[in-house]
Amino acid sequence: MALKTTGICPENSLYFVALGAAFSSVESIDIDAALKNIAGYDANAAFRFIPPLFENEAEYEAFRERHASCRAPRGDIASYRGKAYLGVDAGSTTVKAVVMGENKEVLDSIYRSNSGNPVPIVLEYLLELRRKYPNLTFASSAVTGYGEELLKNAFGMDFGIVETVAHFTAAKTFLPDVDFVIDIGGQDMKCFKIRKGAIDNIFLNEACSSGCGSFLQTFANTLGYSIEDFAKLGLFAKHPVDLGSRCTVFMNSSVKQAQKDGATTEDISAGLSVSVVKNAIYKVIRVASAEELGRRIVVQGGTFLNDAVLRVFEKEMGVNVVRPDISGLMGAYGAAVYAQSRAKSSSTLLSLEDLENFKHEVKVTTCGLCNNHCRLTINVFPGNRRFIGGNRCEKPVTRRAEQNKELNMYAYKLAQLLSYRPVEGPRGKIGIPMGLNMYELLPFWYTLFTKLGFEVVTSPLSSRELYLEGQSTIPSDTVCFPAKLMHGHVLSLIDQGIRSIFYPCMSYNFDEKMGDNHYNCPVVAYYPEVIAANTTALEGLNFIHDYVGIHRRHDFPGKFHEILSHYFKGISQREVKEAAEAAYAEYYGYLDRIRRKGKEMIEEARAEKKPIIILSGRPYHLDPEINHGIDKLITSLGAAVISEDVVSDEVHKFPTHVLNQWTYHARLYAAARYVGTQPDMNLVQLVSFGCGVDAITTDEVRSILEEKEKIYTQIKIDEITNLGAVKIRLRSLFAALEQENERRS
Repeated sequence: MALKTTGICPENSLYFVALGAAFSSVESIDIDAALKNIAGYDANAAFRFIPPLFENEAEYEAFRERHASCRAPRGDIASYRGKAYLGVDAGSTTVKAVVMGENKEVLDSIYRSNSGNPVPIVLEYLLELRRKYPNLTFASSAVTGYGEELLKNAFGMDFGIVETVAHFTAAKTFLPDVDFVIDIGGQDMKCFKIRKGAIDNIFLNEACSSGCGSFLQTFANTLGYSIEDFAKLGLFAKHPVDLGSRCTVFMNSSVKQAQKDGATTEDISAGLSVSVVKNAIYKVIRVASAEELGRRIVVQGGTFLNDAVLRVFEKEMGVNVVRPDISGLMGAYGAAVYAQSRAKSSSTLLSLEDLENFKHEVKVTTCGLCNNHCRLTINVFPGNRRFIGGNRCEKPVTRRAEQNKELNMYAYKLAQLLSYRPVEGPRGKIGIPMGLNMYELLPFWYTLFTKLGFEVVTSPLSSRELYLEGQSTIPSDTVCFPAKLMHGHVLSLIDQGIRSIFYPCMSYNFDEKMGDNHYNCPVVAYYPEVIAANTTALEGLNFIHDYVGIHRRHDFPGKFHEILSHYFKGISQREVKEAAEAAYAEYYGYLDRIRRKGKEMIEEARAEKKPIIILSGRPYHLDPEINHGIDKLITSLGAAVISEDVVSDEVHKFPTHVLNQWTYHARLYAAARYVGTQPDMNLVQLVSFGCGVDAITTDEVRSILEEKEKIYTQIKIDEITNLGAVKIRLRSLFAALEQENERRS
């Protein structure tokens, strides 16, 4: 109806291409002869292939026997009379649970789809256990996974633990001296190196699931197989297709080409298993060689139940690995082991009576305690228990604002920028869109224009509504989210009636003497050109997007006076020079205030023995709509948040593996270098999806940190506000740091 046209959907429309081919036929064929030819078809491989996974059945049987020997002890739950421990793993798509005995034997377990809500699944299982085995005594319980906090509150479970700790705990029971653990599920991958008995480095996949089980599931379904049958096909493929390590989107074309070149379904199945493993090792973990990972490896997760994937992993690593027979239950088993190690005098797990009277109510509301206006999901349970989801900070939980003593440089810097309020001036209003590099240069431009007699009006803080307002003018969806927001910021100024908008192109930033050059990244430097070319609402307005160079202090006033003279009359060169001097003074004063305050916070954190996180990114990561409250999430975990510009001046210029030519990136590298010298500091890097330059910076920052045996943590962010995976990553970092501290003490 939207196209104002009508059409039909013929019966058997899916077969129209085949029907067209049949109708186009001009020669008759003998069907029986054709079937005979197909049955006797034997293609010569015209595609790149790799050696078979197994040479023969005997080799496969030896492989199966070796892995069958790695079994968790079992017990009979019906006759068991000792203390029992419950572990639950509430994953993104499934719920796993294990009932464990005192000798770490598995008494019972489940592995079920959660259908989008794990609460009914766990309720049903607990009721079954309580009713069927009334003599079973739960001494302790623990839950892990995405649904950890929800289930902990719902059923009174004793402990909630982060997934990485649960999986490491389980792995140690099978291989005490394990040095690498990899867990591959349907859409998630967790890998971590172990050093001296503690988690040393953590790798989690981002948005891409090309190294996970869903990658295989997609192709199995496409070819009309169940994943179990599809996996078996590849075990004895003669010519596994070499498909490389590409993402699912591009892999489709490779598979189709291989089919055209004569590859069998068996060859494709084996080739895809190889791709899953190579994606995991070289794209997610990103090692130069497999030997870097370790030699004592435990694999787990549902994807490793696939013998083809397991075989490929062993061949790629060049070492035999341990796959427990409860590979898909390792998170739940680790939670049960953890519960046993932390057991108290009694468990808070709900009784049979409580379970039979269990109710779960869900309410949706919008939080009004701050400008984020988070969409909250409030889960209410009997006994006045509740769990709130969707919040970016603790205000909805505590019902109070953050304490004034919160050690958060992101909050401090944002407050500093918001203090630059409009002052009425004789030359009228000029608008500045509050995004990208304006999150650092606002003190400069605000002071300059205010001194020139303008009333400086900034666009409001970013919001979902502001983003949507400018969405229709965004020419490319591949640009980073911070750049996309600029369209809404410019339109919001126009909506306020601002007739002059200042958003200059800037190839160069200030030279902080830390890099080989001092460029802005291409998006920051030239995005005003994109705005000008795609925003028709700017027609008839002064959109000042000329090229300026504030890094050239000696000739900036003269050149800027020349620019302003094209838009405004009566501004003298002397006025511009005096305003520029005030602007430079204010900018450097702002940086000095930031660094002094940051160092005060560092000293306070050390006095309070708080961990210190250098939350590193670009100036625009201060924007709450961009960082999604990650700074507040970190402080809620008990750490101080310091921005990279507070510590980047603590080191002198040093050689890097990459061309160090961008000012913001030079700060990143310097901050990472400094963190490597501070035992109580760790770095978390914020990366925006669509930032091509960060493909370089992330590797360099990782290299700098790992050289000093520091954990590298990267968080990719865009317009999506789900912080579940972010919280897992951060809690994993803190758990690893806690383990390291315990080991040292």
